[in-house]
Amino acid sequence: MTWAPPYGRLSETGELAERAIALAGLASPCRLCPHRCAVDRAAGGRGICGLPAGAVVAAATAHFGEEPEISGTRGSGTVFFGGCNLRCAYCQNSTISQGADMRRRPVTTSADLAAMMLDLAGRGVHNINWVTPSHVVPWAVAGLDAAAAAGLALPVVYNSSAYDSAEVLRLLDGVVDVYLPDLRYSDDDAAKEFSGVEGYVAASRAAIVEMARQVGTANDVGPDGTLRRGLIVRLLVLPNDISGARESLAFLRDALGTATRIALMAQYFPAHKAPDELLLSRRTSVREYQRVLDVAEHMGFDNALVQEMEAQDFYRPDFDRGAEPFADAAHFQGLGTTDGRREDSR
Repeated sequence: MTWAPPYGRLSETGELAERAIALAGLASPCRLCPHRCAVDRAAGGRGICGLPAGAVVAAATAHFGEEPEISGTRGSGTVFFGGCNLRCAYCQNSTISQGADMRRRPVTTSADLAAMMLDLAGRGVHNINWVTPSHVVPWAVAGLDAAAAAGLALPVVYNSSAYDSAEVLRLLDGVVDVYLPDLRYSDDDAAKEFSGVEGYVAASRAAIVEMARQVGTANDVGPDGTLRRGLIVRLLVLPNDISGARESLAFLRDALGTATRIALMAQYFPAHKAPDELLLSRRTSVREYQRVLDVAEHMGFDNALVQEMEAQDFYRPDFDRGAEPFADAAHFQGLGTTDGRREDSR
């Protein structure tokens, strides 16, 4: 039997449109994310994320720098949303997440979003990958509803910082096929200092538990080797143990089990304001990264995705380039996910 994403059925019954309406109701006053800043975005107010009602899209492109079961050989259909509910001092996408560039871009309609997703599907990508969607999810879902009505039938990947509202995530049950959260910190003080968020640890952990409740941890991989349904938790290893990776790994072990697919990322480099932050002003060292790998192995995570240290030099986006923010994208097309990125399992 041919696999089909559950959201297709939700679209046929009208449930997906109802979910989009329910989500939009959470934007005025806004409580789409754990900030719960209560701005009336429908009236033009801008929340902590920097956006009024609607989504801003910085780029929609086939991306080859994700995990192997996300990028595959034809790329992941990434929709890079502008704005963000975090203010990371080291953000490599700061021009679109925090900068004036994001405010200059027009608000994208749900019809435009649908057209982008359908265009990506026509280019042969393996999935539709919403990058930083937490603050724009009502409009992403409305666009998905229109795209599904027009025939879209690819897995939807929800790619976030894990600073997500469990209430919002529950409305995405059956809408999102693959969750790809980045568990940034195990210490609230570090999250506040370096990403400007309160209560990150409890919020992110509750979000990941809800994600796992929906899609499980026994990932469903299709015949082409890419994920159709499942969960991958990313842990970016920051210098000076700012991320508290050991504690995050212990949480994942105890809450979800060591069969959970994790990606241990070595790709940190000091972007944005990080050069002026003493603890963030250098790259993660080989020794620091190896220590996290050893901890994960000792805890029993035997299918972790690991990176070569050269990953720090791949896939640095430049959103001033226009439709294709990755200068080295052409190098990887048709090669799969190789050359020092998330390719090895342990």
